[in-house]
Amino acid sequence: MANTPQARKRIRQIERRTAVNRSRMNRLRTFMRKVEAAIASGDSSAAKAALREAQPELMRGVNHGLVHKNTASRRISRLSARIKSL
Repeated sequence: MANTPQARKRIRQIERRTAVNRSRMNRLRTFMRKVEAAIASGDSSAAKAALREAQPELMRGVNHGLVHKNTASRRISRLSARIKSL
């Protein structure tokens, strides 16, 4: 257990930050799931639209430190390749 006031404060800060990050990650995953669902349905135009909405969300996740820049770029690249092959 935290013994110092500073350690107690850090615990409070971490709890708040974790809640924010969890919310942002859930939002990011939701956008990714929408793209996956559109690809699975085989609807090319819906998949393109979903990817167009998901790209800024992924990059926002990069800016907030949720995912690495290369990870976001790789995900976008793989999704766009799958959409292109529809």
